[in-house]
Amino acid sequence: MSEQQNIDIVKAGYDAFGRGDLEALIASLADDVEWTSPGPSDLPTAGRRVGHEPVRQFFGTIMELYEFLRFEPQRFVAQGDTVVVTGLDRVRVKATGNEVEETWAHVFTIANGKIARFEEFIDTAAIVAELRSATAKA
Repeated sequence: MSEQQNIDIVKAGYDAFGRGDLEALIASLADDVEWTSPGPSDLPTAGRRVGHEPVRQFFGTIMELYEFLRFEPQRFVAQGDTVVVTGLDRVRVKATGNEVEETWAHVFTIANGKIARFEEFIDTAAIVAELRSATAKA
């Protein structure tokens, strides 16, 4: 596939997320997709997941924890089967009501027209602090 086709696959996944269509997002993933998000063990979104169901659970956890006020992929760069996207988001942490703004980079690997691998790079410190403060108050 061309680099532009790979970018288009990734953009379609972001579009599905933006309109809340989790099934369309899942359909863009390879059956054995590897999905990795950083953070300490007490961050519910952190870790490596393989396959559709664990990724579906990942997004369920995100929607339980956060209300997205802004989610903005800004730059798409492709080289071969790799697409790197940089962007930012602003979320309200549901447990505290506080807002956190984050910049991030997502790295996708495309194989056979599907997202085969996803790795997220983000500073998780502010989110972790919010979630820990909510746990301490509970």
